[in-house]
Amino acid sequence: MSMLLVAIGLGIAAIGGIWLLVVTFQESVAWGVASVFLPFVALVFAIMHWSKSKVPFLIQITGIVLICVGVAIAPKVNLIAR
Repeated sequence: MSMLLVAIGLGIAAIGGIWLLVVTFQESVAWGVASVFLPFVALVFAIMHWSKSKVPFLIQITGIVLICVGVAIAPKVNLIAR
């Protein structure tokens, strides 16, 4: 179950991330290139252009939440041999 949540979350987060990247490039090439190469530029763009980026940003956050829930409910593995 946890692996399924992580896999679905990864897919949803990827879709939201790509969609947000498309929106940044639609605004300008500079925003798009900056969001590819500089950390947190996509977040800054999402805040500054909330009306355009609200849906893809929230989809990406939904995917991240699903990943976190999947990791949290995963069975604990003892990696240290006794």
